[in-house]
Amino acid sequence: MSEAAVSQAASGRRNRFDRDHPRYKWVALSNTTVGMLLATINSSIVIISLPAIFRGIGLNPLEPGNVSYLLWMIMGFLLVSAVLVVSVGRLGDMFGRVKIYNGGFVVFTVASIALSLDPFHASAGALWLIAWRVVQGVGGAMLFANSTAILTDAFHEKQRGMALGVNQVAAIAGSFVGLVIGGVLSEYHWRWVFLVSVPIGIVGTIWSFTSLRELGQRKRESLDWPGNITFAAGLSVLLAAITYGIQPYGSHATGWANPKVDAGLVLGVVLLVAFCIIESKVREPMFRLSLFRIPRFSAGSLAVLLSAIGRGGLQFMLIIWLQGIWLPLHGYNFVDTPLWAGIYMLPLTIGFLLAGPVSGYLSDRFGQRVFASGGLVIVACTFLGMMLLPVNFSYPVFALLLFVNGVGSGIFSSPNTSRVMSSVPAHQRGAAAGMRGTFQNSGQALSIGIFFSLMIVGLAATLPSTLTHGLEQQGVPAATAQQVGSLPPVGSLFAAFLGYNPIGTLVPPSVLHHLTAHQQHTLLGKQFFPHLISGPVHQGLVVVFTAAAIMMIVGAVASTFDGRRARRADTDPTGADA
Repeated sequence: MSEAAVSQAASGRRNRFDRDHPRYKWVALSNTTVGMLLATINSSIVIISLPAIFRGIGLNPLEPGNVSYLLWMIMGFLLVSAVLVVSVGRLGDMFGRVKIYNGGFVVFTVASIALSLDPFHASAGALWLIAWRVVQGVGGAMLFANSTAILTDAFHEKQRGMALGVNQVAAIAGSFVGLVIGGVLSEYHWRWVFLVSVPIGIVGTIWSFTSLRELGQRKRESLDWPGNITFAAGLSVLLAAITYGIQPYGSHATGWANPKVDAGLVLGVVLLVAFCIIESKVREPMFRLSLFRIPRFSAGSLAVLLSAIGRGGLQFMLIIWLQGIWLPLHGYNFVDTPLWAGIYMLPLTIGFLLAGPVSGYLSDRFGQRVFASGGLVIVACTFLGMMLLPVNFSYPVFALLLFVNGVGSGIFSSPNTSRVMSSVPAHQRGAAAGMRGTFQNSGQALSIGIFFSLMIVGLAATLPSTLTHGLEQQGVPAATAQQVGSLPPVGSLFAAFLGYNPIGTLVPPSVLHHLTAHQQHTLLGKQFFPHLISGPVHQGLVVVFTAAAIMMIVGAVASTFDGRRARRADTDPTGADA
């Protein structure tokens, strides 16, 4: 081989990941897909693993003083991701999207190591996990906010829908896949729920540092500190107040009558209003309110928010339905229900994985509006179908509805992402991606407060009398049965969510010991509690799925909006329409 040929080959090896290399865009797609999977799997992996985690640290999450630990184990990651995703997207526009994205891998990996090494037990162990989940959420926000902007920079308009579709399939499918992975790993050891992210994070960190290049336009500006502070404080206070609205207050089944919750809601709204005023005045805002003048961006963002709320609500309601009722009625032990709930929800993931990339490809060729709108209509129809199912359903019918729901979500996600990201000027794609991520992550966080509250209100109407009557039939003294029945329904709801049988905790041991062996066996068996709550839970599910279906229809209508400004605003740095 000649010296020139050797030099050319060496140069080719060195530059195989350069920005101008025709394969660079596929490197960017594969790396950001790994990043999105890592972030979103960890947004849901803990949900299904909570029973094993709390057993591992020796804490009973159903005790009244421990409910906050339970809520913040779920909410900490989601809240921080929602609050910071705009800020880190803005930082990506200013200092480099790849730089911030790479840092996200590092932060996420360090937090995963710390979570798996929790040295404490009981409440101290829970606080350690919550604190590092917050740090993990910071890394997740850095990955989430910049991945779509990196892809939008790397791909031309004709392939952008496909690329963003794969990225969003990874993002949303990760939240479904996390349920299965969490169920499997928690069967082995709870620390593996966090440890599994470490090797992926290390490989992703090295890979992103060595392969990704800055393609976007950097715009050196000062950081909008007043906007960042008011936005973070306002959204944090608002989401925290909604979270505490789930917990009972006095004689009320929920906390919406709690003055502190009301004050939090008011303060959060006031801070967000102040944030909007600040953003309209400052020269270099973090949140580009002007983007909402682009019809595609504003309508697409509304559709993202509503679909995220509905998708999050579906996750939680399916877990309650399967773990608390259906699986025990079909002979599964309560301790095994988290694993099997994840397995039985696989049709949802499969439908999404099949439809997402196909929808991205087809929407690039035939237009995005019909796919984005039609996908949410399909999802709405599946919610209505689930309302018609009996609590003890036939699994093939249930699986079909889950599959179609996943297909509808997959059809919506790719075209919606492409419409939103292609509608904004190239130098604002990091901010736009962050804003879109805020709506998506906030929707998941809001779904907890909205749908749990709706379910609790539904349970409060019938569960007390049902529980009291059922206990009396099994020989529990009337006074004890009425005392148990008068307890806030949130305890029974969380028991179903965690796959616990709460009867042994609700009924005092001294009362259980005076019952016959048959009565004790019935009360503590697999059938009593699921049969008892099936009627009240079904009423709550009807309310929840009705609300979710309405949200999907509104999102579908929003996805049809378009406008000239969207087309005028979007130009690539090269001058090509995007």
